[in-house]
Amino acid sequence: EAKVEDGEPAGVGSIAGGGRYDNLVGMFDPKHKNVPCVGVSIGVERVFSVLEAKLARDNTKIRTTDVQVYVVSAQKNLLEERMKLCKELWDANIKTEMSYKRNPKFLGQLQYCEEGGIPLAAVLGESEVAQGLVTLKHVFSRDEVKVKREDIVAEIRKRLEEANKS
Repeated sequence: EAKVEDGEPAGVGSIAGGGRYDNLVGMFDPKHKNVPCVGVSIGVERVFSVLEAKLARDNTKIRTTDVQVYVVSAQKNLLEERMKLCKELWDANIKTEMSYKRNPKFLGQLQYCEEGGIPLAAVLGESEVAQGLVTLKHVFSRDEVKVKREDIVAEIRKRLEEANKS
């Protein structure tokens, strides 16, 4: 593995390349005319390889989604309730997602949040629905708080602002 000046590994190869392709166009022309041509390519994947290696070296996680809140069901048969909460959050311009499975597994939903870097999970269970509450869980710190359904938008906005400051 070659080393560049600052001691970093240089294993991605060329990022750009080009050359003359005079005979290439003539291959597809029935009269085989010699057409002067040049071509250039940029290896976008190689640029991403360099960026990914740098982020991995710095222990920086790549966030793959803009979703701010993931609506989670703690029990079965809460699809409609999850859909209602998603609509409320979408109407408030909060980037929200949920599992499209009828009865997703609870831990699978939380793992999806962790893997995607989604900061907040709005958890609905039968008791929360009956009491008009939502359990708002910070995915990475695991802190959670029960919030009245009518206050959920304001609480989410507050927590997202706090997260953006830090």
